[in-house]
Amino acid sequence: MRVLVYDTHSYDRTFLDTANAGRHQLDYTSAQLDLQTAALAEGYDAVCLFVSDYAPAPVIERLANAGVRMIAQRSTGFNNLDLEAASRLGLTCMRVGYYSPYAVAEFAVGLLQTLNRRIHRAYNRTREFNFRLAGLLGHDIYGRTVGVVGTGKIGAIFARIMHGFGCPILAYDVQENPDCLALGATYVSLEELLSRADIISLHVPLMPQTYHMINAQSLASMKRGVMIINTSRGGLIDTEALIAAIERGHIAAVGLDVYEEEEGKFFRDLSDVVIDDDVLARLMTFPNVLLTSHQAFFTHEAMTTIAETTIRNLTDFEEGRTNENLLR
Repeated sequence: MRVLVYDTHSYDRTFLDTANAGRHQLDYTSAQLDLQTAALAEGYDAVCLFVSDYAPAPVIERLANAGVRMIAQRSTGFNNLDLEAASRLGLTCMRVGYYSPYAVAEFAVGLLQTLNRRIHRAYNRTREFNFRLAGLLGHDIYGRTVGVVGTGKIGAIFARIMHGFGCPILAYDVQENPDCLALGATYVSLEELLSRADIISLHVPLMPQTYHMINAQSLASMKRGVMIINTSRGGLIDTEALIAAIERGHIAAVGLDVYEEEEGKFFRDLSDVVIDDDVLARLMTFPNVLLTSHQAFFTHEAMTTIAETTIRNLTDFEEGRTNENLLR
């Protein structure tokens, strides 16, 4: 099939070309999919999208009119796709249902420890030969109550790692995970978890039910001095409410690998551009906030699986097969 791969970087080409091994014709563009760039897909059988590509109903319609029959989403999340419009217009949508959950879970722990022990600040100090310890005091993680919101593959691995630190685990999910129960995790309501946990890590998908689940009310219910980690989706947190809670000293530290208005910013070098996002600019001023650029998934193992699964999805579609990655 002829496939146009949107929003590509050099590493995307490396992994996709290796996995493809000449099977499909992959053409690459650095442009992100939107209403204007959908025209680039004219004559292609399929498009390959990333989370930053934008595919609401009008864009899906343009893709369909251009002859596109399949959307291969090279990520697990798919909240950027209008599946109803795709179904109505006859486009098959498939995703990467599974890649290395260790990548994201381990990165969440990295954010936690970096913030707790002020490693990011220590790194900047010592590069200037400032070896003072004042302002770098942290806490033992051992014994601190960890709240895991969402105990799917990633959340369960995060819980296992924190159990290894000697932390009591509180868990919240619509369905209890036997692996978490085996660790001794206690399933409680979201409200109870937020009010009791010293550390809260988010591992749920972005859906209407989870949008802004961390908001002014839920932030106020948390213990003073709580640490919040989000490696899932930016829209889970009301950023302006978070900033207000940080400013009044209620939140000790925040580690974010995602941001609710990251579209058009993340995965780009904007170091010489004036950022017209006052909320993001304000967030970046806090010394107890660590923001990274949606990189938790970015390991060799995860990228290999993402590329191989994407090529398998394209091949299965071309040959009239379906698989577990079909989106409905």
